Amino acid sequence: MTDAQPYFRIFNPVTQGEKFDPDGAFVKKYLPVLREVPLQYIHKPWDMPEHIQEQAGCKIGFDYPIPCVDHAQRRKLTMALFQEAKDRHAKTE
Repeated sequence: MTDAQPYFRIFNPVTQGEKFDPDGAFVKKYLPVLREVPLQYIHKPWDMPEHIQEQAGCKIGFDYPIPCVDHAQRRKLTMALFQEAKDRHAKTE
């Protein structure tokens, strides 16, 4: 995807959800398994304590997947790779 913003613009799906779907309406519409999840966990259901998962009827790893990517870790790696590419480009000029 092409983005006119600087290279360091890396979207975080959690913060995007919190910003543009603060009441979780979109999430609850398209992910019905999350309908009973309390609002404080709607964008990060994997953070729900086990007893709340039971109350919401949404067991992480069974009803809803465990995150396959640690966004913070991958963002850090991506920034390092972008910086490396930028440094290499600067040396060739």
